[in-house]
Formats: sequence, structure tokens, C-alpha cells
Amino acid sequence: MRVLIVEDEPLLATAVRDGLRLEAIAADIAPDGDTALELLDLNAYDIAVLDRDIPGPSGDEVARHIVATGSGMPILMLTAADRLDDKASGFELGVDDYLTKPFELRELVLRLRALDRRRAHARPPVLELAGLRLDPFRREVFRDGRYVALTRKQFAVLEVLLTAGGGVVSAEALLERAWDENADPFTNAVRITVSALRKRLGQPWIIATVPGVGYRIEAGG
Repeated sequence: MRVLIVEDEPLLATAVRDGLRLEAIAADIAPDGDTALELLDLNAYDIAVLDRDIPGPSGDEVARHIVATGSGMPILMLTAADRLDDKASGFELGVDDYLTKPFELRELVLRLRALDRRRAHARPPVLELAGLRLDPFRREVFRDGRYVALTRKQFAVLEVLLTAGGGVVSAEALLERAWDENADPFTNAVRITVSALRKRLGQPWIIATVPGVGYRIEAGG
């Protein structure tokens, strides 16, 4: 299990990280909201442990970002506030569990393991086709066993194409499923993203363009 700890109190953050490592739980520390968002973009975490009151984007804003990605990553919120209203607002954001400061490390470990078990049951299936392997939960892509680093948008496009199982997906469908509702239907974002994705995956090219129709994964590639 790999956990991101978002906590601006250095001594507490270090103590929690070291304690989790003794329990065979890998942990990274983000001292503020900006660092948290950067690490979430760079690494695949199983659970986020968020302090609500942090510099930069707040714990609530980081939680909103995690929920918006659709990754399904569980969120455990650390807070000094134990009022019901505070907890209710957090759960409305999509937070999965709460732990009020001060807390015992053992309780944190138990809650993390419970969230991890729950997450495993809800894990989306790994998609595999033509030597490509995409894990929607860990946000990882491999081609013929080689890890491929993708941007979020490239990952979303590839996920849609793989879900189609080699079938053709129109540019309109990609725009609808991999972009938000505010996307311009006349934009060339799909073409640019598919081109960049094709290059990231490397040769031989595995994403075929079907002129006037859309794109598909070449299952025999």
C-alpha cells in the first residue's frame, strides 16, 4: 500500500510516515496543497491522508481534485475539528473516513487497511489488448511489459479506446467521454491528444485512424 500524507506539521508528518513504514505501508509527505497536487499527478497512491487546514489549496480542495479525477482513491481526512457539521461537509466532498487529532497511530493503520480492503473490492478491471495493459485503479499503462508515462488526458483517451475492444471510437465519442461538458466540439484537441498518445506508446503504431470515422486499437498490432 502506498499512501500520500498531506500534513503541514513536520514533526507529526514525519512521525506518521515513519510509523506507517514500520507497518509496511509506504508513505510520501506533502506539506501543503500545491505539493500534494504535484505528487498526485506524478505518482499512483492507494489512499490519501489529508489534513484539512494546510497552506495553499486546502485539504477540501485537494479532496475535490482527487474525486474529480475519477480514480476512486479513498480519502481519509485528518482534522482537529470533531464537530458533526465539519464531518458532514467532508463526507459531502467525497471523503471516505475521518480521524480527529490527536490520534493513535494504531488506529490510523487500522483505518487505512480497512479502506484498502474496501478499495480492492471496488477496483475496476484491468484492460488488456494487443500488448497494452491499462490499470484504471493504479493509473498505470504498460506496452509489452514496458511502463508508459501518460498525461491524464492521454490516459483517459486510451482507456476509452481499450474499452471499445478494438472497435472504432469516433472523435465525438472521445470528446464526450475523455473531456468535460465544456469541451468545444469543433476543437482539434482529440486529434492532437491521439497523435501524442500514439508517439508515447511507440512503434509499431498501435492506434489506427479510420478516415472519416474515428480511431481504434489495432488488435493484431
